Amino acid sequence: MLFASPGQLIGNHDNDDSVCSAYTLLIHPDFFLGYPLTRTIKQYGFFSYSTNETLHLSEEEKITIIEIFKMIDHELYSRIDDSSQTVIISQIELLLNYANRYYKRQFITRKAVNNDLLQKLEEVIEHYFTAELSLNQGLPTVHYLAGQVNLSPSYLSDMLRSLIGKNAQQYVHGKLIEKAKEILSTTNLSISEVAYTLGFEHSQSFSKLFKTKTQLSPQAFRRSFN
Repeated sequence: MLFASPGQLIGNHDNDDSVCSAYTLLIHPDFFLGYPLTRTIKQYGFFSYSTNETLHLSEEEKITIIEIFKMIDHELYSRIDDSSQTVIISQIELLLNYANRYYKRQFITRKAVNNDLLQKLEEVIEHYFTAELSLNQGLPTVHYLAGQVNLSPSYLSDMLRSLIGKNAQQYVHGKLIEKAKEILSTTNLSISEVAYTLGFEHSQSFSKLFKTKTQLSPQAFRRSFN
């Protein structure tokens, strides 16, 4: 099962004639106007996942999803009244909530694969600093990490949130702080030099992030450590 937002293209470059499900739901964005789902639909990150990050449904889950499709279909082809749109939107929201639940399940059931990805992320970000890529490319970004492990930024962020309770940006910040602590405690580099080594353009930005995450300024951390 996969999702796409307006403007996205979905296709297959292979000459694959394999049979796929015939259930497709196309919704014009204006259909949601005036309803809370217009805003809340943005919280469903799977609309920006790549096609290789599809949702793999169990047989039981597939039955549930198909039943919702059937309810929507029945409502669309029944007598239209002033409640029809509200009912259909409620059914769409139910579909999205089930998909959200099943994706969270997928992150857990694919734990072995995801643990390998976590290890790969650790290696990627460690290499980023040891190879001094930060000096030329600046701070490591979520897009960079996602590209290195062949995932979309949204999928990576949701996967990390499910596994470690942090999204991708929080994960990157955590690694920056770990590296900053290492440099502060083992070298005599100035705070500006530490910030530059990590990829910050301005030392003030580094000091602000460090204090936000540790409740200490870089100078205070170095003094307390010594």
